[in-house]
Amino acid sequence: MGLLWTLVVLVVAMAISWRFLGSYLVAVYDGKTSWLGFIERPLYRILRVDPKVEQSWQRYGGALIVFSGVAILVTYGMLRLQGSLPLNPQHLPGVTPALSFNTAVSFVTNTNWQNYAGGSTMSYLSQMGALAVQNFVSAAVGIAVAVALIRGFARKGSSTIGNFWVDTTRGVLYVLIPIAFLAGLVFVAQGALQTLGGPVHIHDALNGMSQTIPRGPVASQEAIKQLGTNGGGYFNANGADPFENPTGLTNLLSIVLLLAIPVALTYTFGKMVGSVRQGVAVLAAMTIIFGTWVGFTVAAEHGPNPAVAAAGLVHQPTGNMEGKETRFGDTSSALYNAASTQTSTGSVDSSADSYTPIGGFGMLSGMMLGEISPGGVGSGLYTILLFAIMAVFLGGLMVGRTPEYLGKKIQSKEVKLAALGVLVMPITVLVLTAIAVAIPAGRAGPLNKGPQGFSEILYAFTSQANNNGSAFAGLNANTAFYNITGSIAMLLGRFAIIVPVLALAGTLGSKSLVPTSTGTFRTDTPLFVGLLIGVILIVGGLTFFPGIALGPIVEQLSHGKLF
Repeated sequence: MGLLWTLVVLVVAMAISWRFLGSYLVAVYDGKTSWLGFIERPLYRILRVDPKVEQSWQRYGGALIVFSGVAILVTYGMLRLQGSLPLNPQHLPGVTPALSFNTAVSFVTNTNWQNYAGGSTMSYLSQMGALAVQNFVSAAVGIAVAVALIRGFARKGSSTIGNFWVDTTRGVLYVLIPIAFLAGLVFVAQGALQTLGGPVHIHDALNGMSQTIPRGPVASQEAIKQLGTNGGGYFNANGADPFENPTGLTNLLSIVLLLAIPVALTYTFGKMVGSVRQGVAVLAAMTIIFGTWVGFTVAAEHGPNPAVAAAGLVHQPTGNMEGKETRFGDTSSALYNAASTQTSTGSVDSSADSYTPIGGFGMLSGMMLGEISPGGVGSGLYTILLFAIMAVFLGGLMVGRTPEYLGKKIQSKEVKLAALGVLVMPITVLVLTAIAVAIPAGRAGPLNKGPQGFSEILYAFTSQANNNGSAFAGLNANTAFYNITGSIAMLLGRFAIIVPVLALAGTLGSKSLVPTSTGTFRTDTPLFVGLLIGVILIVGGLTFFPGIALGPIVEQLSHGKLF
């Protein structure tokens, strides 16, 4: 019953987010709301930006790349110098070069992959001034790219797709800060830490033992890590740590936050292109995939652990509780982790490495589909729209006419850009995984051997190339090899997809609208939803099935039946 009520609340919250937050996003990015204008206008003057001047896709993309590059350098510098900077009550030294670069790339690309234990590695200034800032900014960049692509579909004969500086500023000011502030208050009220008081030192005179408990500004970072689908935790245990995620309410709030903006953007998409039904079709495809993956992941974790059963303990009435918090249980934990890996958040409230093979398959394969159900803030929408273009292209081939989507002809250039954006991630994952399993430096990473060890490597690169950040804990990734290759995966997974998306926005925006005719393939019907889901599953299945077969499927079969 607890899971049932959780799902009911989640559905209601998503319905509210879809309609009202989606409408609000339209007003924000159309410039129709200005209640924070007294802050917004001075920022433009400081940046020397004219908010009325829009940019071509080349200038928009160039501004994004330059901004992200500067952000990486600033974050890297703060981490390297944190030992000499203030707000460091634990007197933590500067972070090593390779780890600083990996972490800077991770947070700027909205991945938040962590090769370190946050509470004992990062100072308060690093957590707040470097990492938390990037939680806001990287999320705003993702939304801005999605909105730019929507404008490409909505406009005709236009040489511009918006202004990067304006879109990013408005995303931070009007969307992320207000919602994260309110959510942070709930986290604090429920018991999440929020202090600059330094660590607590405890001495147990009875047995002569001492313990240091790190503390810090946790709740404020927890709110934006979920809302911005960032996922990086203040503590190493992430959402399983009671200082980050203290109660069932905060656990549910976390799931609501990480789904809210990706779901709302489908309404924003429909509204801005002039047909809410188009947004409903995209949301329907997302929901069907999400529901299916959550369903079998939860079922796998609610059942017995096959390894434990093979050891002789057949009766496991509480499901697979290995690596899970008793305060959340097996089903809510599986829902949290599945939602997190379906949204590029990557935060977890239970150990992914301790999931059953099929439970781990659910998280891993959900990312392999491109994280489009509903995906990260912005990235989920623009990625599924790439799949939509491929779907209408195939639909056009079936009926023997030039494919159209939202009144725009989809020709060779658009198909090539969409295909490039879709294939960057699987190529990156498969190439880097192959390198890792082929050389000693890569094989030294996993702590487990056989299929589980292979799954740990495959999961790491899948997570990083999808800008997710979750991991199977059995991989020692804080090495020169994994810090460098991981950084490459995160950079390609972010910017090698964003650039084709912006180019696509530019070319679509310059096109004229094609009148609808009897031969037009409608893209707001169940038929199109089915075609879109089919394309997503085929692309993911064809590219990743061999890897999946060598990892979780082999591991499950080694313990008996597949399901």
